[in-house]
Amino acid sequence: MIRPRAAMLLAAGLGTRMRPLTEHTAKPLLPLGGRTLLDHALDRLAAAGVELVVVNAHWHADRVAGHLAARDAGGPEIIVRREAALLDTGGAVAAALGQIGEAPFYVVNGDTVWLDGPTPALRRLAGAWDGANDVVLLVHRTFQVHAEIGAGDFAIDSLGRARRRRPAEIVPYIYAGIQLVSLALFAGAAAGPFSFNVLWDRAIARDRLRAVVHDGLWFHLSTPADLAEAESLLQARVLGDSR
Repeated sequence: MIRPRAAMLLAAGLGTRMRPLTEHTAKPLLPLGGRTLLDHALDRLAAAGVELVVVNAHWHADRVAGHLAARDAGGPEIIVRREAALLDTGGAVAAALGQIGEAPFYVVNGDTVWLDGPTPALRRLAGAWDGANDVVLLVHRTFQVHAEIGAGDFAIDSLGRARRRRPAEIVPYIYAGIQLVSLALFAGAAAGPFSFNVLWDRAIARDRLRAVVHDGLWFHLSTPADLAEAESLLQARVLGDSR
């Protein structure tokens, strides 16, 4: 099993659906369970043995950089990349490849918060890496999400091969904001803004994308109502409330 030592944390988005909470701060700095969303992700990456994390920032970038600078020493080295203009998910990571290194690395959305099942999710992604893939996605069961998520993102077969949702179809899995990627995924990618969806579709067509179904708790955090619901669920879990 590979042991990724680098990651990129995507924290540059405008967080428009989370307003008014994000009018004066970046979405990844919002609190959940006494920790910012950004810190939840960084804590998980540190526990997985990640030594370097590149964090992109745009909306309230000074606040993001200041928060990261104030984190306790002893965790991963953190590099902040300020984006003068948004590069979208794929473009942001492509622009940072020179700082990340050549080995497979994690990419985590800055608003992704998850609780692990029996085996940590990041370790499960690494365990699913067989060298024949360009990317391994973590997906979650749509029916378990306490939020409005539409008709899902992917159908997954028994071998972890994913396909996109067809028109008018409901599929059982949603992307959970965590992936393990290789440099090969970005081969031929153009400079500038573009979505990871472009790279995923290409990898699916080449049979070089796999997915792992999350077996723990995952929070979809798009709106203030989502955040409030996640807080209630997290508090109930901590207090042992099974209602």
